[in-house]
Amino acid sequence: MKGLILSGGAGTRLRPITHTSAKQLVPVANKPILFYGIEDMAEAGITEIGIIVGSTAAEIEAAVGDGSRFGVHVSYLPQDEPLGLAHCVLIARDFLGDDDFVMYLGDNMLEQGLGGFIARWESQHTAALQPALGDAPDGPTGAPAAQILLTPVPDPQRFGVAELDEEGNVVALVEKPEDPPSDLALVGVYLFSKLIHQAVAAIAPSARGELEITDAIQWLIDSGAPVHHDLLDGWWLDTGKKDPLLESNRRVLESLEARVDGEVDADSKVDGRVVIEAGARLVNSEVRGPAIIGAGSVITSSYIGPFTAVAANCEVTDSEIDQSVIMEGARIRAVPRLTDSLMGRDSEVTRGARRSQATRVTLGDHSTVELA
Repeated sequence: MKGLILSGGAGTRLRPITHTSAKQLVPVANKPILFYGIEDMAEAGITEIGIIVGSTAAEIEAAVGDGSRFGVHVSYLPQDEPLGLAHCVLIARDFLGDDDFVMYLGDNMLEQGLGGFIARWESQHTAALQPALGDAPDGPTGAPAAQILLTPVPDPQRFGVAELDEEGNVVALVEKPEDPPSDLALVGVYLFSKLIHQAVAAIAPSARGELEITDAIQWLIDSGAPVHHDLLDGWWLDTGKKDPLLESNRRVLESLEARVDGEVDADSKVDGRVVIEAGARLVNSEVRGPAIIGAGSVITSSYIGPFTAVAANCEVTDSEIDQSVIMEGARIRAVPRLTDSLMGRDSEVTRGARRSQATRVTLGDHSTVELA
């Protein structure tokens, strides 16, 4: 089985951060979002991964390399324009060959791994040979041509939604319906057999000019090929906006194992689930977890509160921060309270003459803000 990770999007909903950085490389708990998907695939035993890349290809290739650090081999597949998820399958045809594959959206974060999802697929395929389209059996007994992951959501109008029959079989998929047939949204993880290539070649672009993966899966259903589903175990977040990204950061920080590899002076305090990376220094400061302080960062006379990730080589002086993601090289000086914030690389926040009680910001790389 191969893996296909989609990382070609421009990340317009995370601007200004994504004016200068790929959205899939924005860190969650000091690790790029994209790395979580690669690690999930590696843990599930997938060693051949194709990554769809767009305008940020050079940055993603520099960060991921050949994949050897993850125990996998990575191939890069350029997509000139964002023409839909099914279009990604179309342009990956040579890489995928006739192998089954997992398709994973590169900006999604899932609590559960891929192991159980893949194990169910493999057990079904060992029990039955993949049928030809015209001879595919009805119901869930045949080996599936596709397997989707679903989760209940309070606002299904915003998602691709699955309609199930009384036996729980997938009978229809609808993209962002005004009148949803269920509350079961498609999570950004899919399993496909080689039959999906027939489907993506057969469908036409949607009204928005894209080849929709929901249309391709619906083509399989209409052709008589079984499409199975699993229900998501745990949380799922699309990190394409600031608030879900901060929520992902909170969820992952809660799973950290505390360790202190850096320097903590006698006047500093570390409380709770906190990671202090090697080379980081705490001087007359308090860090209350869950939180992580990256290598080379210096925290001086400051308070770092829960659900905060400070990346490598940052400086925080005479400030208070909580529930925020601070990217590499950022500087924060004399800020009384910074909360619910996302700061880009090498950005800076300082305080002016007038005092403020709380600050909420989204800053792009190399920006500077002076607080009045």
